Amino acid sequence: MAYTLPEIGYAYDALEPHFDAMTMEIHHSKHHQAYVNNANAALEGLSEELNAMCAGELISNLAKVPAEKRTALRNNAGGHANHSLFWKMLKKGTTLQGELKTAIERDFGSVEAFQAEFEKAAATRFGSGWAWLVLTADNKLAVVSTANQDNPLMGKEIAGCEGFPLLGLDVWEHAYYLKFQNRRPDYIKEFWNVVNWDFVAQRYTNKLANNSCNCK
Repeated sequence: MAYTLPEIGYAYDALEPHFDAMTMEIHHSKHHQAYVNNANAALEGLSEELNAMCAGELISNLAKVPAEKRTALRNNAGGHANHSLFWKMLKKGTTLQGELKTAIERDFGSVEAFQAEFEKAAATRFGSGWAWLVLTADNKLAVVSTANQDNPLMGKEIAGCEGFPLLGLDVWEHAYYLKFQNRRPDYIKEFWNVVNWDFVAQRYTNKLANNSCNCK
């Protein structure tokens, strides 16, 4: 199964003025496309089992990947999985509410405390990487960060953390530099204006009900 670049489902300028159209277009059509191309190249010659996996499944099973291809797929299937999820997490005008809001208040003390912890994780991730809100194996919420295109689905041994990603923020410079230059904290603050809380809440509900997979 060759990977393909997913449509983002909205116009590149749909997140203005918070995320600019030019960054969104380049981020999606150039950077994400490169991860797709490189992942497909790395998959050539590998088993039918690996080629049948979606990117989320593959990065959850990197131990099955031959050692000589593991880094390439960690980086590029990781980039494909992360970005495919990221586009779905973005939408203006949604509100954090319901079971997810209650769980955030339970595990962080308040929504504000959660946002502060998430912002710190995103701002202090050295170099390139991601900040995540994850659901742990014991159904608790936690904030973690990963380097490069690592994902919590890869597990602690590879990514340094583990959990099911509910929300993620790309803090690679390509995600914000055209608009925010070196002001990563400003980019992080703007993120709260474009989080698709409806999508994040559905991921949370589905995972609790064991009705989710790593492909969506």
